[in-house]
Amino acid sequence: MQKDSGSGSFGGRIRRRRGSNEVPSEVVKANGGNLLVNDRNKYKSMLIRVYSSLWMIGGFAFIIYMGHLYIWAFIVVIQIFMARELFNLLRRAHEDKQLPGFRLLNWHFFFTAMLFVYGRILSQRLMNTVISDKFLYKIVTGFIKYHMVTCYFLYIAGFMWFILTLKKKMYKYQFGQYAWTHMILIVVFTQSSFTVANIFEGIFWFLLPASLIVINDIAAYFFGFFFGRTPLIKLSPKKTWEGFIGASVTTIISAFVMANFLGRFQWLTCPRKDLSTGWLHCDPGPLFKPDNFTLPEWIPHWFPWKEIQVLPVQWHALCLGLFASIIAPFGGFFASGFKRAFKIKDFGDSIPGHGGITDRMDCQMVMAVFAYIYHQSFVASQSISIETILDQILMNLTFEEQLALYTKLRQVILDREV
Repeated sequence: MQKDSGSGSFGGRIRRRRGSNEVPSEVVKANGGNLLVNDRNKYKSMLIRVYSSLWMIGGFAFIIYMGHLYIWAFIVVIQIFMARELFNLLRRAHEDKQLPGFRLLNWHFFFTAMLFVYGRILSQRLMNTVISDKFLYKIVTGFIKYHMVTCYFLYIAGFMWFILTLKKKMYKYQFGQYAWTHMILIVVFTQSSFTVANIFEGIFWFLLPASLIVINDIAAYFFGFFFGRTPLIKLSPKKTWEGFIGASVTTIISAFVMANFLGRFQWLTCPRKDLSTGWLHCDPGPLFKPDNFTLPEWIPHWFPWKEIQVLPVQWHALCLGLFASIIAPFGGFFASGFKRAFKIKDFGDSIPGHGGITDRMDCQMVMAVFAYIYHQSFVASQSISIETILDQILMNLTFEEQLALYTKLRQVILDREV
């Protein structure tokens, strides 16, 4: 019996199973043999992306101008959209197992987490805002005193709600959803809470890191579009080494230049100690006072300047730029792997040409955490200041205890004068 030449196949055709990490053929073509710039079909999506980016940058600039409180509100809106996109993603992945009330339970946990996180971060600033009003001061003091227990019992209420909704033959699914809900809360709140902390330390420490991610993303897109040939990582087949390297150089240079520009505005550098919206005036501190820097000898002789003015914060900005260009993109790779696991292109369609809010915030979340940790470790003063002690007194002591402390301090000072 003659053996079929297509042995091991069906109908003489060899079927080849495509692995989950295989780069799509169209991407291989774009990155391997031809540049994306030669693909005329890409220009339409590029223009849509550019127009959306311009609108986002303009809106972002307006919110920055409005001040700390409006930026915080903007972050809250972003968190709500991110949670909505992620909750919807889980719901679409298990449409055949939907339970009534589970979506409402997710939002219960979401707003409980919001109350806990922002209550911890903004409690002192809230007290500083209402300290002149005795009635509001008492209300806020009571809220802060019982804030943790309030959040705890709200969470316990959600926990009991979840237990009471358990159904036979769906335990595994329900506990999986419960775990996913908590992971989403960690991703959305744990990281974005650092963003809010950065804002009130000075808009500079929010604006510069966020801008570097935007610059890196835009530069990577254009360098990849016009020069990209070599795929960078299988999780994101459209990312190229040319785009990655070009974006890294652009981001680091931009960090140094932008820090010099942004560091000259008190509105951006002054920390906000309350929740008011008034204009800020403060001593910018040594980080934002220019120093003369002598250029090294290897600089070419034809270069017109031998000495330039540099803000000390610019050297810190180089570290932020290095992180934004090399480490932060892995937040995007993580998001790409997450989307591949659910077999979707984007988390949503809120932003034309960009996808959902989560698609734009993946690297921002990673960057915000690093910016906060870097600021607290290498920039913020580690010594105990008078303001810190005063804040603790106002937060933790009653009016009678504050009066008793004042009397004792007055007596100590009078005794020392004698």
